Amino acid sequence: MRRIATLLAILLFGIGAAVTAETVVSTHAVYGEFAQRVGGDAIDVVTIIPSGFCPAQYDLAPSDLAAVLNASIILYSGFEPWIETLADAAGSAATVIQLPGEWSTPGTAIEKVETIRDALTERIPTEAARFASNADTYIEELRSLETSLQERAEALGTSEVAVVSMAWQLDFVSWLGFRVPVTYGIPANLSLRDLVTLTEEGVNAGAELVIDNLQSGVDFGAKLAREIGAIHVVLSNFPGAMPFTATVVDLMRRNAEALFSAIEPVGAESP
Repeated sequence: MRRIATLLAILLFGIGAAVTAETVVSTHAVYGEFAQRVGGDAIDVVTIIPSGFCPAQYDLAPSDLAAVLNASIILYSGFEPWIETLADAAGSAATVIQLPGEWSTPGTAIEKVETIRDALTERIPTEAARFASNADTYIEELRSLETSLQERAEALGTSEVAVVSMAWQLDFVSWLGFRVPVTYGIPANLSLRDLVTLTEEGVNAGAELVIDNLQSGVDFGAKLAREIGAIHVVLSNFPGAMPFTATVVDLMRRNAEALFSAIEPVGAESP
């Protein structure tokens, strides 16, 4: 709270709080993309946390407060508890919307897109038809991706593959049909004893992959994979943090292809 108060003082001392009409602030790139795809040029979108950062370790900057001051709608997940405090401290009149839960599969992404569509329609009812059309187009892309990835997963027999997964990738990995008998939490909170225990569990489960999460750190997962004798696969939660992941659709496709490539028979060709 003290840091937020300091940022507020710096901002108000240095600049005037010029208001930009219908600015949507998202704490991270996923909801920022969803808002932009639905809102199009009827809104301005500002994303606070860069995709390569762990949200829990992000330090607020004065520009973040400026964005909140100008916001009409603020979107966040819930792992950024500072956002409501920041909005209150800034005296923001924005509609603050928490969208908890996963977004990593097409189905969960569609749920978030529909919620954002409804929020934008309530805020700017004159653009309702455009928001509905934009959302429908994006949802169709997500559903098409869902069909193609699940068909590929079934063809590769993912249900026969046991893996160890970082908890923040569990939903995506399970959605693709992999068996996940072992999971682990934030690496910074794990000890050598945890490594030994997880190794034993992974070996007993016959795990072929250890699936890591880029934003939470990958050193622990790499060690675990070596101990188990499994392939280490790194996935990302946010678009733009890895090559060829400029959009959420790109990210889902790249994450899936990383898993498929790890279990695909040698010499097989990707579609």
